Amino acid sequence: MSVSSPFIKRPVGTSLLTVGLLLAGILAFRFLPVAPLPQVEFPVIQVQASLPGASPETMASAVATPLERQFGRIAGVNQMTSSSQTGSTGIVLQFDLNRNIDAAGRDVQAAINAARSQLPSYMPGNPTYRKVNPADAPVLILALTSDTITLPQMYDAADSVLSQKLAQVNGVGQAFVGGAARPAVRAEVNPNQLNKLGLGLDAVRTALGSANANRPKGEVGDSNRTWAITDNDQIKLADQYRPLIISYQNGAPVRLGDVARVDDSVEDMRVIGLAAGGSGELTEPKPAVLIIVFRQPGANIIDTVDRVYALLPELSASISPAIHINVVLDRTTTIRASVHDIEITLLISVVLVILVVFVFLRTVRATIIPSIAVPLSLIGTFGVMYLASYSLDNLSLMALAISTGFVVDDAIVVLENITRYIEQGMTPVTAAFRGAREIGFTVLSMSTSLVAVFIPILMMGGIVGRLFREFAVTLSAAIVVSLLVSLSTTPMMCAQILKPKQEENHGFL
Repeated sequence: MSVSSPFIKRPVGTSLLTVGLLLAGILAFRFLPVAPLPQVEFPVIQVQASLPGASPETMASAVATPLERQFGRIAGVNQMTSSSQTGSTGIVLQFDLNRNIDAAGRDVQAAINAARSQLPSYMPGNPTYRKVNPADAPVLILALTSDTITLPQMYDAADSVLSQKLAQVNGVGQAFVGGAARPAVRAEVNPNQLNKLGLGLDAVRTALGSANANRPKGEVGDSNRTWAITDNDQIKLADQYRPLIISYQNGAPVRLGDVARVDDSVEDMRVIGLAAGGSGELTEPKPAVLIIVFRQPGANIIDTVDRVYALLPELSASISPAIHINVVLDRTTTIRASVHDIEITLLISVVLVILVVFVFLRTVRATIIPSIAVPLSLIGTFGVMYLASYSLDNLSLMALAISTGFVVDDAIVVLENITRYIEQGMTPVTAAFRGAREIGFTVLSMSTSLVAVFIPILMMGGIVGRLFREFAVTLSAAIVVSLLVSLSTTPMMCAQILKPKQEENHGFL
């Protein structure tokens, strides 16, 4: 009595289990996400803060320093680096590898909230943070160009319309707008003129803040009716700012246009995007507004990009016809080619293995058995990958390609031992019982030793260890599935497919 005996006695039940394993693997393959690298959570968080017009020194002292003081109190931070440029500051926090990235994100958000009272009150927005992951590079970059519409207007359309529609696409995590800044009115004050009038910059700042405040207007009415007074206090154009009264000198008003040059501009004049090439007609670099699209963790990158492509006609129809949308970066181009190449390599490996088996065994019936066992082991591995929340990436597919040579060993060892007894005159069923009983422990020891080889990779620490963990688990899973197939399906097929020696006739080959 051996492990394979129940499966040899019950060919129908074994066949149903085999078909179930095949269907489970095929179904899991359809649901596995596609990505360039394994989805690994690295305990690294990047914080961004902006203050348009501020010098790097101001950003470092007024923005970066309060944030760093609060971030230094977070447990598990082993490295913190910051860099300040004109109008922006970036802080990178690296945590211990055993730190949960979600808990670290909550701690970072709490530290940002605690530091908000120490930051400049005139910052346009709160600092933001995002988790850093090498697998979360932008999957798609769209460029907006136009020959007639200005960059601020295109940025406004991208920020208020396109980015929101893209963020609603299934699989899209974030859609950032860059390459320009929001429309704004810029007032360049003449300090000499202010000095002659005895005014300071605070007077200009106070006048601008009070003139553009949206305040309640009140209401008028009588004993029977009431009318609410409504008016729009928001002024958005330079021509509307120039008549603003800053102060009075000798009974005459001093207007903003008298002491400053007021122009329609953007929040940050030192930001510009250029785009060339891509899927459109951009043959040479042109000023452009860029929309950078990131995918959600675990989303299928190919399906996500395909959905964005399907949405492009609707996006073009929702903005001005003078704005052209072009794709300047598509990461799925290389990913599709890489996945396709590995799939072809995997198919060639299986075909070569089957041909080698046929050359040495010289019977079609014996060749059918490993030609079923090898693909079945590889397809069954997809089910394990799905349960482990893995993805179809370069490392996991490379593990499957390498495992082709491993999984065929089990089938060949079992098949050869059973064939040996058939050549000695036994019936296929008797040979299957005896051959499987003798070779079962050998197949188990072979598979165990192969899995043991990859234990050091499973125990490897650091970022490299986390990346290659999926490779080792996928390869080990393929070997284990091959072991189960070799102890169940392979002996059953030998008993049912192979013929006795006197009935087997070799052909020309």
